[in-house]
Amino acid sequence: MLKSLSVSNYALIESLEIGFPEGLVIITGETGAGKSILMGAISLLLGGKADMAILKDKNKNCVVEALFEIEGDSDFQRIFEENSLEYSPSLTLRRVVSPGGKSRSFVNDEPVSLQFLKDISEKIIDIHAQHQHLLLADSSFQLSVLDSFAGNGALLTEYQGHFTRLNQLISRRNELKVKIAREESEAEYNRFQFNQLEEAKLAPGELEEVEEEYRLLSNAEEIKASLYSITELLSPAGIPVVQNLKEAVNIATKISHNFKAVDSIMERMEACRIELKDIEQELAIKTDSVMIQPERAKMLEERISTIYTLLKKHHAESVEELLAIKEQLDSKLLLSNSYRQELEKADVEIAECRKLRDELSASLHEKRSKASHTFTTEMNSAIRDLEMPHAVFEVEIKETEAYNGFGKDSVTFFFSANKNIAPRELSKVASGGEISRIMLCLKALMASGKGMPSMIFDEIDSGVSGSIADKMGNLIDALSKKMQIFAITHLPQIASKGNTHLLVYKEIDHSGTTTTRIREISGQERVTEVARMLSGSELTSAALANARELLGNRN
Repeated sequence: MLKSLSVSNYALIESLEIGFPEGLVIITGETGAGKSILMGAISLLLGGKADMAILKDKNKNCVVEALFEIEGDSDFQRIFEENSLEYSPSLTLRRVVSPGGKSRSFVNDEPVSLQFLKDISEKIIDIHAQHQHLLLADSSFQLSVLDSFAGNGALLTEYQGHFTRLNQLISRRNELKVKIAREESEAEYNRFQFNQLEEAKLAPGELEEVEEEYRLLSNAEEIKASLYSITELLSPAGIPVVQNLKEAVNIATKISHNFKAVDSIMERMEACRIELKDIEQELAIKTDSVMIQPERAKMLEERISTIYTLLKKHHAESVEELLAIKEQLDSKLLLSNSYRQELEKADVEIAECRKLRDELSASLHEKRSKASHTFTTEMNSAIRDLEMPHAVFEVEIKETEAYNGFGKDSVTFFFSANKNIAPRELSKVASGGEISRIMLCLKALMASGKGMPSMIFDEIDSGVSGSIADKMGNLIDALSKKMQIFAITHLPQIASKGNTHLLVYKEIDHSGTTTTRIREISGQERVTEVARMLSGSELTSAALANARELLGNRN
């Protein structure tokens, strides 16, 4: 229930703080006193639109805060858990609107999203504003009324989860099909490109190695001839230079014991002889290693041509780049396969989700059909108690071709207020006063189904008067025994119900500033207010007497 409300800097409200009891709370005031302003502040708190126009003082924040005492069910507590907030049966809701028009929302002093504020508000208080009479023409509203009465909240939430999931899966499947079709159009070309690179059996650094070997083989004859020439130069006239150096060392050795200066020359000649002999041996090995292989050279030439063709084709500058391109093509081909696997998985999930959706929709239809009989009976009883003795209220449930967010049902209310007149669609035949009475009965049944702790009726009595208004007041009063009810009314018959009466009024201060205020009235003040509603601004003794009679022992 709503325990207290605090409003500051909202429209004509400078500052307002008020507490509320259980049961029925009557709110009245002259036209223009600010009852709609009070409703606007509460609507803002519960997630309504915010802008700078609501600020009384354009330089200050507007703050609306309320304390609720609730008994949250598991679904209610789940909302808190999903938003990483601690649940508490005492909830303080606060909405702050800055001079710039931006708003912030808080629950128990923790900042929350506006959507979260709306989600929890829908579970703790219901506001029936005057324009909601128009909802009776809305098939979705009629369906929600029946669902509330049938207690389909949890089942509908579960259905909507599968319905949303199914649509997401179908959307994903369609995306995959587009991707697969696109991949398939490219796959053959990508596979050809990949196979060509795969068949080339490229290796990192290969081009440099092949080109070096090709240069050797393509010049083998010249290289071999040159090596032979070098070898021949080391043996001029058939006498090896190595042999001459050996002989020179022998001669030097003979004189070394008498001419020590030759020792260093002898050592150098010996070193040259050894080095030259090593050179001769290495030249022989190198000469033998150079093979003239025209077939091998031709093969290498073709290999080089193949690699350069691939480099040009793929706009690459190295074999390493070609190998990277090959990996990319392989990944694309694998990705295409993964799309197909994901598509197969999506098809399985779609089948499972569709099955659950269909089963839950069938359960909703069954529960709605069963509840509609009791609902119709109770609505007819309630409406006839409001001076429509011949009224007939009916509910028609039809299955639609396609599934929607509520299942596969379409609900239409039919109504007739007159005897022997067949019921027709409610929105087409009911008068304003009849609509008010029907809406009150619907709200009463919805409240019992939802277990809503608080409800606000904003002039739900429009279009009625006299004894009908009195009976509507009795229905509202009876409903307040099960939940907290706020009734904003212009009818004395309803204003006289309940034990708590709040008066909304305007006050003009010494500077000429108009401010909306609210306070509880009782005793003679309440008699006077009810009398004003009976006779207008000029109170008569008859109106006062009638007011006392209406109030009875409540005052």
